[in-house]
Amino acid sequence: MVLFITGICPKDCFYCPVSDERRADITYANERKVICDRDVLDEALQMDALGTGITGGEPLIRKEKVVHYIRLLKERFGSQHHIHLYTSMTPDRDTLQELAEAGLDEIRFHPPVNIWDKLEETGYANSIRHANDLGMKTGIEIPSVKGAEVIGIFANNLGCFLNLNELEFSDTNSDAMKKLGYGLADDMSNAVAGSKEYALEAVNKCDRIHFCSSSYKDAVQLRKRLLRIAENTARSFDEIGEEGTIYYGHIECVNNDQEAVYEELKKIEVPVDMMEMTSNGIDISWWILEDIAEYIRKPDRKLCIIERYPFEEGLIVEKIPL
Repeated sequence: MVLFITGICPKDCFYCPVSDERRADITYANERKVICDRDVLDEALQMDALGTGITGGEPLIRKEKVVHYIRLLKERFGSQHHIHLYTSMTPDRDTLQELAEAGLDEIRFHPPVNIWDKLEETGYANSIRHANDLGMKTGIEIPSVKGAEVIGIFANNLGCFLNLNELEFSDTNSDAMKKLGYGLADDMSNAVAGSKEYALEAVNKCDRIHFCSSSYKDAVQLRKRLLRIAENTARSFDEIGEEGTIYYGHIECVNNDQEAVYEELKKIEVPVDMMEMTSNGIDISWWILEDIAEYIRKPDRKLCIIERYPFEEGLIVEKIPL
C-alpha cells in the first residue's frame, strides 16, 4: 500500500511527479482519501497489503502522523507487515530512533540533485550512518539522471543500497523537464530518453543497486496492486481484466426509475446476484446486458459496458455504448 502522508514539501525538484491535486496537506492510502484511521486499515485489508510505503510530498514534515500510522499498521498486521519511508530530509538520531522504535523497517533518502557532488558534507551521510546503526535497512532512492554514478560511489562507501528509478514525464513536471532539454525515450511510455543509460553507468559503482524501469512500474507494480484490490472487491458480476480493471454493464436511468427497471430485470429472470441498483441506474453483468439489450432498450435508458479501476469511484478507463 502507498501511504501518501502530505503533499507539502520544502524541496522544489524539477522532476517531481506529484499532481496539483495532491500538493496540499492531505493524506491518501493508495487512491483513498484518509479521513480517519479506519480508512488506512480498510485500504490495506482491501488489497491484502503485505507492506506499506510511506511517501509524499515530504512525510517527515508530519512526523507525528508518520509515527502514528507506523504503530497503527504494526499493531493491526504484525511485525511481518514491512514498512519503508521515503524522505528528502536529514533526520537526526533522536528522530530516527523514534521511527525505528515505532516499527519502521526501512528508510530511503532522497537528496536533491544540486548537492549530489558534495553529499559527504551534508547531513545525509550522518543520517544514513545513524539509520544503519539503529538496525533499519537503509538506502538512497533517486531518479536515474546524470550524476547517478556519483551517488553509487557514495552509497557504497556508506554501506547502503541505491535505488534508481527511470525518469518519467508527468502532467506536473513536463514543462520543467522540456526546458532542461529532456525528451521522451519513445512514443509508447512516459520514460525519459537517456535515463536508463545513466543507470547503466552507475551499476559498476555500487554493490547493492536496483533499477526500476517505467515499464515495470506500469506493467508490474501498478498491475499487481490493481489485481489484488480487484480480487478482494469485485462483485459477483464484475469481470476482472488482465490489467486489474473491472468490467460490468450499466443501465443509466434518465428518469431515476431504477427500482422499476430492477423489477423488470427480475421478471425476465436476471439473477439478483448478477445486478445491483445504484444511485443513477443498474449495474449488471456485461454479458447479460449484451444479451438482453434489445429487449430492455428505451429512449430514457442508456446502456453501456464500463471498464474502470477497482476502487470506490475508480477512474473509468472506457465506456462502450450498446
